[in-house]
Amino acid sequence: MTDRDNRIGVLVVDDHAVVRRGLRAYLEVVDGIDVIAEAGDGQEALDRIARLTTERRAPEVVLMDLVMPRMDGIAATREIARRHPEVRVVVLTSFGEVERVQTALQAGAAGYLLKDAEPEEVMQAIFAAARGEVHLDAAVTRRLTRQMVSRDVGLSALTPRERDILALVAQGRSNQQIAEQLVISERTARTHVSHVLSKLNLSSRTQAALVAIREGLVPPPGAD
Repeated sequence: MTDRDNRIGVLVVDDHAVVRRGLRAYLEVVDGIDVIAEAGDGQEALDRIARLTTERRAPEVVLMDLVMPRMDGIAATREIARRHPEVRVVVLTSFGEVERVQTALQAGAAGYLLKDAEPEEVMQAIFAAARGEVHLDAAVTRRLTRQMVSRDVGLSALTPRERDILALVAQGRSNQQIAEQLVISERTARTHVSHVLSKLNLSSRTQAALVAIREGLVPPPGAD
């Protein structure tokens, strides 16, 4: 958070100017958040992140629409995760179908909200993403959980160490942080995470976090 007094830098990406302006108007009065730029599509978002990075003002969080011209939000999220892994993407869209949510999470999104979300929830998702956590719309979480229950994803296939890894993933820890906590190499931590996802037949860390919450390994977000 360079030169922003510890405020979270946010890039707002949406092809509708009125949506961008509305989000900016709300977020600019929120303590701890600094809207540093806007973009009208995924390609413009990538260009802005690249420029801001050279100026040492890269955003910590991108609020990303999905359906946009030139480059859509899924493709942009995938490229941001590849080129700028330190930047977290929170999807803000009108579409809540499970398949679309899963595609966004697989692309690297750290959060998924619907556009009827309350402003406070958008703010919470931004702060959660900046902390390395995941924030999903409640309706989206229910749909994903129902699908995982129907697939009967359980923990019986995991070793005790893999259960520990799953719990840390659910807490939003990176591979490096997992390695430091368990006193193992980052490569070993990455291998453990891959094995956990494979054994549980999951495609993203967010899905793994939902399984950990459902199975009681970690409390749900916001629980005391």
